[in-house]
Amino acid sequence: MRVLVADDQALLRGSFRILVDTAPGLKVVGEAGTGTEACELAVKEHPDVVLMDVRMPEMDGIEATRRICGSPETADVRVLILTTFDLDAYVYSALRAGASGFLLKDTPPGDLLTAIRVVAAGEALLAPTVTRRLIAEFARRPEPSQQLARELDGVTEREREVLTLIARGLSNGELAEHLQLSLATVKTHIGHLLAKLQARDRAQLVIIAYETGLVRPR
Repeated sequence: MRVLVADDQALLRGSFRILVDTAPGLKVVGEAGTGTEACELAVKEHPDVVLMDVRMPEMDGIEATRRICGSPETADVRVLILTTFDLDAYVYSALRAGASGFLLKDTPPGDLLTAIRVVAAGEALLAPTVTRRLIAEFARRPEPSQQLARELDGVTEREREVLTLIARGLSNGELAEHLQLSLATVKTHIGHLLAKLQARDRAQLVIIAYETGLVRPR
């Protein structure tokens, strides 16, 4: 798996490079010190995953994520946000920009490597504290409009049920057990949801579930 490291601190970039390069099946293909460099290297190197810092000069990590995920050239590049700041605005903005994961920089090295593999495989990854903050953010937002709700018009009842459980944080295995379905069937439903809702991954599905009002914060 090809990894691009974007952080304005050279020492941290070097540490991440050593960590990633010594892990089986992972390789750093570039380092960026600014958001602009991250966008340029994403096009040039086409990594599987970008480790993206939030606060960087020239262009912050949120805008860089938005450009990478929104460009046809790099639409399949996954972004994993790494930051020392566990703030609500960053979480919501990063996921809306297209990020597939959000972790704090004090995450244990082994967990970070696991996160890279999870995100590269197309799954969403959020630290537990981040998930709680994300749900709290939706709780403060106004009621969803009818226009947003209509986005789910083409979604079947079973798919709505799957989407609801994804937004509640259930894994594929837990979905299969809860709905008494095979794992293959669950993956098929998720694939249909991604296609119908034009979502990049599970993180985007979670946002859609809340924004359309299908799921309300408890």
